Amino acid sequence: MGYTLKDILKDRLHFSSRLLARLKREKNIHVNEVHAKYHQILNDGDQIKVLMSETPNKFVAQDILFFVVYEDCDIIVINKQPGIVTHPTKSHLDFTIANAAAYYMQANNKKYRIRFINRLDMNTSGLLIIAKNSYAQHIVSRQMKEGKVKKKYIVFVEGNVVKDGDTINAPIYREAEDSIKRIVDDRGIASRTKYKVVERYKNATKLEVELITGRTHQIRVHMEYIGHPILGDSLYNAHTDERTERQALHAFSLKMYRPRGNTAIEVEALLPKDLCMLQNRLRKEI
Repeated sequence: MGYTLKDILKDRLHFSSRLLARLKREKNIHVNEVHAKYHQILNDGDQIKVLMSETPNKFVAQDILFFVVYEDCDIIVINKQPGIVTHPTKSHLDFTIANAAAYYMQANNKKYRIRFINRLDMNTSGLLIIAKNSYAQHIVSRQMKEGKVKKKYIVFVEGNVVKDGDTINAPIYREAEDSIKRIVDDRGIASRTKYKVVERYKNATKLEVELITGRTHQIRVHMEYIGHPILGDSLYNAHTDERTERQALHAFSLKMYRPRGNTAIEVEALLPKDLCMLQNRLRKEI
């Protein structure tokens, strides 16, 4: 017996129920160039075409640094620079990565909906994933929930970390809805961070950190929790550090799978200039 269109789209290609409902409503699913019913039986050699119409972006296109490290028909991975917000907020209405992405899309005569898969704090640099359509957003988000997306960071922290490596297993909790700060608390959500020492300095340590879970401010909270807050972190580190103007945190490595084809992607982003300068200063301290 042949497979139904539903078997292929939902069970094999993992389209979300929400997206499939919209596609069926808009009659945007075709087999051999003809509109097809959801339970149609397919034969060998049949060609499925799914048209994903998108509403226009509302972001104003602005010429802002936008370093693309990987791109295909479904996603863009960029190396976000520090000091820029990912998405417009009440306090940052423009000059965000969303505005930069709109400009990049316009300059390259492309049309797609900008969807952020992950977010980075304004003063965190590194790899950021943008989906070009709702299917890609769903598939990559699913990969993240299943632990198939591996994200690693370089972080410079206060003091000398004694253990060469460890896993921090501590729940993260938000005490008040009007506060952006998180703490480690038994009432929180299970959170795990793995780290290893890369280099030790006089009064600081360079770590490679891997997120096992992905909570808001997770690395920043966990580093404070073990007594080694991130250098320059104004929210989680009470010590003011003149050697860096922002938290010394950089998302440098990303491993995931392409939404279509399921083949592996592995990309890296070199340390930005300010963290290279910080590293050199730390190495010179005696």
